[in-house]
Amino acid sequence: MRAIWNGITIAQSDDTIVVEGNHYFPLDSVAPGVLRRSRMKSLCPWKGLASYYHVEAGGAQSPNGAWTYRHPYPWIRKIKSRVAFWTGIEVVPADDLAEHEDPQPGGSSARHCDRFPTHPGATSEAIEKLP
Repeated sequence: MRAIWNGITIAQSDDTIVVEGNHYFPLDSVAPGVLRRSRMKSLCPWKGLASYYHVEAGGAQSPNGAWTYRHPYPWIRKIKSRVAFWTGIEVVPADDLAEHEDPQPGGSSARHCDRFPTHPGATSEAIEKLP
């Protein structure tokens, strides 16, 4: 599988794990310098606390475009040390690049834990106000 942002392959691996329709890539399969830690967090009731990364490539940024579970619950520990993508970052089969070379930001519909944000009382307005 390949993750593409701003026309650039930012991650590639034959060893992704699919959970809720999202491909979790090994962290070491992500290109160096692409991920920058974010302060964003969300809580999934069955996977645990998600930590986010801003994704930067080719002069463009996808704020909070990737997430990881640094300490997932024991029953889903297979996603530990892995990262998944959303918010316009396309995840495609490695041999299916021809039609995906120039993805449009915001085109991905991937979600995690059914809907984001997952914690009670959170709204998109509250998320936008985070520093």
